[in-house]
Amino acid sequence: MLTKETYEQFKEKSSEYFKKAGIVISEEEMEKFQVAEFGLGCPETIGLELVVYVNTDRCCAKELVLFPHQTCAEHRHPPIPPASDRKGMDGKEETFRCRFGEVYLYVPGEPAPEIKAEIPKERAEYFTCRHEIILHPGEQYTLAPDTLHWFQAGPEGAIVSEFSTKSMDDDDVFTDPMINPQLKRNI
Repeated sequence: MLTKETYEQFKEKSSEYFKKAGIVISEEEMEKFQVAEFGLGCPETIGLELVVYVNTDRCCAKELVLFPHQTCAEHRHPPIPPASDRKGMDGKEETFRCRFGEVYLYVPGEPAPEIKAEIPKERAEYFTCRHEIILHPGEQYTLAPDTLHWFQAGPEGAIVSEFSTKSMDDDDVFTDPMINPQLKRNI
């Protein structure tokens, strides 16, 4: 579980990244700052920081901060069946646009001969995608719903703008069975 002290350190460090990248985040937005630590207890390695601008029934926009070599765990956004309290959905479609640094994105496909990411050794078996897409500032990539993926920042860290259909993070499916989607966000 993330401590309040670690949360505050990550928030301060993320603010510095936003300043470096020239991205203005309001005080109100920073009050909603989140750390995704995935319940693994190693947020410096497997985790990310984020600010959600909007998340409605139709769209979502976020800024994702990744510290050097910090990794978002492999997961997918599956279709959501209709239920009494919500409509069915195809799963989240998302576009990642690199704003700062370098991002290594991995999806199904032809594996790269050698990937640039540093796979976290203690959880290596849960990073199965090896088709590598490298994003630099101004470059973007769109993932179809239910596409297995994971990503990592390069050596200077990264900021990624995410634009997507409605985000329902609690319904994400992770390759790593130790990740509980309900525990991945600490505020």
